[in-house]
Amino acid sequence: MTFFSMPVVDLLLVITTLIFWVVLISFGIISIKEKEKKAAGIFAITAFLFLAIYLWIGFTGGIGMKWAFILAPYFLLLVIFFPLGSKFTEEDIIPIGKIDERDVMFSRRLLKEGTKRYENYYSEFPDKKLKDDRFRKKPGLLSKNTTYYDPMIFAAANAGFQTVETLATEIDGEVNPEKVNIPAEKLSLFLKNWGKQLGTSSVGITKLEDYHLYSYRGRDHNYDKAVKQEHNFAIAFTVEMDKENMDTAPKGPTVMESARKYMDAGSIAVQMAWFIRNLGFEARAHIDGNYEVVCPLVARDAGLGEIGRMGLLMTPDLGPRVRIGVVTTNMELKTDVRIPDASVIDFCERCKKCAIVCPSQAISFSKRELINGVKRWQINQESCYDYWCSAGTDCGRCVAVCPYSHPDNFLHQMVRFGIKNSVLFRMLAVPLDDLFYGKKPKSKAVPDWMKL
Repeated sequence: MTFFSMPVVDLLLVITTLIFWVVLISFGIISIKEKEKKAAGIFAITAFLFLAIYLWIGFTGGIGMKWAFILAPYFLLLVIFFPLGSKFTEEDIIPIGKIDERDVMFSRRLLKEGTKRYENYYSEFPDKKLKDDRFRKKPGLLSKNTTYYDPMIFAAANAGFQTVETLATEIDGEVNPEKVNIPAEKLSLFLKNWGKQLGTSSVGITKLEDYHLYSYRGRDHNYDKAVKQEHNFAIAFTVEMDKENMDTAPKGPTVMESARKYMDAGSIAVQMAWFIRNLGFEARAHIDGNYEVVCPLVARDAGLGEIGRMGLLMTPDLGPRVRIGVVTTNMELKTDVRIPDASVIDFCERCKKCAIVCPSQAISFSKRELINGVKRWQINQESCYDYWCSAGTDCGRCVAVCPYSHPDNFLHQMVRFGIKNSVLFRMLAVPLDDLFYGKKPKSKAVPDWMKL
């Protein structure tokens, strides 16, 4: 009997076997390319068992059994991918009040004992002084005598941050007195396409809201400066952080990668701001060390993602494995419509992997709480930064282990599609990620070329 003269049931069984075997082998090859040996091994074993079972059914099974095994995998796919989820309510969207940058750890670390600024702040917040005294007793970020100190890697990271500092003089500037009138839709499309050429992963535009702004600045010469809303629109974008470097978290390559991507985001933001000013409109780039806006909130409202358990922006394709840049302007732009994605919040409710691996136990295991009118998770920033000052790096373990941080390829695109569309798939996705990649994935080795 030839292939073309087979009974329909046998022909369908062969086709089903080939389809799913090829898919499993493909997933295994993808995992090998990702250097995920455990995942590759599981896919290989699963492919072998699947082929063996289906060959056995093909040779020994009756018609009823054959039909059952033909329909079973398709039925399973239908069940786990069938759209089934939940929706946000309005209270999840609009925050009440603003964040004071003076309260952020990056501002508090700059307070110097004996200065008026130091005395004023801690006289108002004595409880924060007790917490901050802990990190001040430790070596500090990118310092010697920290756990992951490496002279070359830390020097490279410092070079990145120092380069970002040189961009500070370019975040704002002269505006061309001659306005160029171009339709908002065309300008917006140009910015998005140009942004991709400059190296962004995603670009979105939103109306700039009052709650996007810090209430007061908290850095250096801008300390105590009230932030006023001077622009009406905000362009938010993300840049991808290298997966191999982030997988070493909390080792040195993570902070080196952070610096590199803050530099990339800063360069892109400055270029976009100059572009807008050249057209005759005000524009300000918001870059590392010089933010007047809370970037994750702006990016969320521009439709680039949701705020997850770890307090970072969770993008659809790369999860939290991104850095954010923002440009604000009074140039008229076409805004994007934000479509809240309840699946991300639901997944974060179930996952907790970032909280499990967090070295400082700074990430909450609890459900979201109502904070400033918004249901969200609140990380313990003091514990987080305290660990940084011991490790010498900005850790990044939460980013590295997040299931959304897997590479943006066919395998993980399918998983993300399932997570987005089905609550049943979300229930399976967490234990499956634990199975393939580990509940507490080990930190990867520092790449050989970085080693002394």
